[in-house]
Amino acid sequence: QVTLVESGGGLVPAGGSLSLACTVSGHTFSHYAMGWFRQAPGKEREFVSAINWSGGTTRYADSVKGRFTISRDNAKNTVYLEMNSLKSADTAVYYCAVADNYWGVGTEQSDYDFWGQGTRVTVSS
Repeated sequence: QVTLVESGGGLVPAGGSLSLACTVSGHTFSHYAMGWFRQAPGKEREFVSAINWSGGTTRYADSVKGRFTISRDNAKNTVYLEMNSLKSADTAVYYCAVADNYWGVGTEQSDYDFWGQGTRVTVSS
């Protein structure tokens, strides 16, 4: 059974920083892309960032470009999201996801096969 566990969410003042991590376990696929999505209260879940298997290609939503950095450690089966200069608009539940046997970088929810339970990020203004 594939399991994704996110960590690192919490409460942070506007302008502050927070780091999220997501560790995958129970999988047997040889390569996979990983992504972060978020869902703010009353809104649809949206793409935040994604990274390919090698880590050499990344994608960001325009709203977070220049402030967020995605990275991964395949030896630890973990993807990270470093979030800086946080704004109240970043308040949301953040979900990580895995795209099984996917060499590219997925930006659509339909690209992903497995999802974590989410971690809440609250940015106070």
